[in-house]
Amino acid sequence: MPACSSPEPDYHRLVAVPGEPARTAARVVELRRVGVPGYLDRSEIVRAGPGSRLDVLRNVRWGEPLGGMVSRVLAEDLAQRLPGSTVLADAGAIRLAADTAVEAELQRFEAGPSSTVELAAQVAFRFGPGRPGAARSFRFTVPVEGQGPSAVAAAMSGALGRLADAIAAALPPR
Repeated sequence: MPACSSPEPDYHRLVAVPGEPARTAARVVELRRVGVPGYLDRSEIVRAGPGSRLDVLRNVRWGEPLGGMVSRVLAEDLAQRLPGSTVLADAGAIRLAADTAVEAELQRFEAGPSSTVELAAQVAFRFGPGRPGAARSFRFTVPVEGQGPSAVAAAMSGALGRLADAIAAALPPR
């Protein structure tokens, strides 16, 4: 009798997307680990269903933990948008004294039933001793172009890129 086996999981990742370089002075930016809602921070890709329903895509997984991947990709997006600056992820191996700290908490970051990805985030900025910090809320909706998990991952990558655009634009000139 042949043994039953389940198919190999289908793995996906978020990737940095190009954006417009911001017109800001060079700085050292520390991106603190991005907070991701617990219901999303799992190995499987989760889609929002109708109402409060969540659909877990069985056998469709992230290639690394979502929280760490979001932080890493957002840091890469920011580095591309802040030419001449150094952007370091808090969870990374490299440490420098930063003159700007960015903290982000995602409230929503999922594809919904309407073929869009919604990203809602609160972002705090700290600019060093003697300078007041600031906080902003951002919300983006990005269309999912195509079908399947690859299209969802691409739209989620695009939403993170839009967040990076907004963060870079919110940094004051020095």
